[in-house]
Order: sequence, then C-alpha cells, then structure tokens
Amino acid sequence: MSSTEPGCRLCPRECGVNRNNTLGYCRVGSEPVVARAALHMWEEPCISGESGSGAVFFAGCNMGCVFCQNVDISRGAAGRKITSDRLCEIFIELQASGANNINLVTGDMFLPVIRQTIIKAKSEGVNIPFILNTSSYISIEALRQMEGLIDIYLADYKYARDEDAIRYSNANDYPNCARIAIEEMVRQQPECVLDSNGIMKRGVIVRHLLMPGMLIQAKMITEYLYRKYGDRIYISLMNQYTPNGHLEDYPEINRKVSDREYRSLVRYAEGLGITNAYVQEGQTADECYIPEFDLTGV
Repeated sequence: MSSTEPGCRLCPRECGVNRNNTLGYCRVGSEPVVARAALHMWEEPCISGESGSGAVFFAGCNMGCVFCQNVDISRGAAGRKITSDRLCEIFIELQASGANNINLVTGDMFLPVIRQTIIKAKSEGVNIPFILNTSSYISIEALRQMEGLIDIYLADYKYARDEDAIRYSNANDYPNCARIAIEEMVRQQPECVLDSNGIMKRGVIVRHLLMPGMLIQAKMITEYLYRKYGDRIYISLMNQYTPNGHLEDYPEINRKVSDREYRSLVRYAEGLGITNAYVQEGQTADECYIPEFDLTGV
C-alpha cells in the first residue's frame, strides 16, 4: 500500500497512517518535501566524480537516530512541499547543470510520487542514473515498485545487533530488515557497472558508518557483506561520525571515532580480500561536510 492511500506501509514500522491528511512517524505527509537540490561533491568518488552528484535532499525520516547530523530535515523542520511537476523540473535542471546522476537522499517516504516522477522525467529526456540513497529501513514491496527505475542503490547498513538499532535509532528489527532490503536491491542491480571515467551507471553500494566503541559490530557487518556478495557490490567504510551536541544520555557514543579504531576496520577489510571498497581519509568527521538546507534549487 502506498503513502498516497490510507494506511502507509512503506517501511517496516507499518504505522498505517493516512499521510494525505496525517503525519506518520516520518513526520511528513504524502507530498514531497525538499530542503535542497544541488550538485553535491561529497559522495563516493564513483558517484560525485568531478562534476558532482545531483542531490535532492528530502525532509522527514522513518528512523530515529539520536546522533543524526541532518536533524533539521530528518525531523521535518526544514524543507518546502513541492508538486511532482516541480520535482520533475528539478531532475531536469540537475541534469542540465552537469550532474552525474540524480541522488534521491532519504526519499524513502515519497517513493510512490518519486516513481511517477522518474517515469515522467525519463520521458522528458532525463537519461542520467537515478540513485536511491536509503537507510535500508524500507519495505520490500516499496523497493519492488522501483525496479527498472532505480539504477544505483546507495544503501546504509547501520547495525548488526537489534539492541543497538533500538537504543540509537528506535528501529526494531533493523538488522534483519536491512539485510532483506539489500538482498532485493542486489537482485535488481546484480552487478556494478562503471564508465570509462569511473562513474557508476548501475549497481549497489552499501555504506557502514563506524561508531565509537562498535568496531566488532563493524567487522561483523563488513564480513557479512563480503561473504554474501563478494565483488558484486561496493562496500563503503565511513569514519565521519560526528557527535551532534545532543548525546548527554548516550555518553558511550559522545565522541568521534579514533584513528586506531578506523585503521583496524580498514585492515580487517583488506585481510578479508575486499577490493571493491571505499575508505575515507583525512578529517571527514567535521560539520563542514553537512550542506546548508536552505532551499537551494527548490
């Protein structure tokens, strides 16, 4: 059941809210709310390249991460409600600006509208890849509705343990839900295809953000992904975790990840034999990497 019908079932929460007239857990209704649409240079190299990714930042979120860096939009406090026609225009404008792709950042809550808009945009000449940039806390049926329209899945795999998912993201059964969702993504896009410039045209990238004190979990996730998918996917190991100033009740994660923790994770991945991987270098745990959600391009 789509979010434009009574009883939203787009994510595992299945809150059943009629988002045409009531806000769900995600704090947004059925019409797209966008906080920024612009070239974005800080994704993986095969996504941003030199030209940039055409990132459309949607408001709202079905997670509840206490460490969220994009809290203004994830809690629905920023952004502008737009029509499907305007969203289509944004896709066209981003392609005209030289974007390598259309990057739907946290678009999970609006997939029924996004689906129809992609179809329209393709008919009007948009021919660059579409990316679903997702938490992976999404229903399989919602993903299946996007088959043939999403070229690249840029998916999080946040936790391997239910207790962490519940404590830090209020997301019951996240590990299992994410595993099943990623399986569906890989079914739809079973191999990664890059052009001669190293820009991805099709495929799946799974991200894991290393969190303080969770190195063992990060290694579990890394090994699972490699054993399960091998070189069919890219694995992106991220060290950019940044405390957001609201973690007094979570002292165990109220710090940045140490260089020692991250180096240990990278060495572990190398030891497994992973070659299709991205690692981060330098001071990526910095708020300067968070864009301004100021309605640019909306």
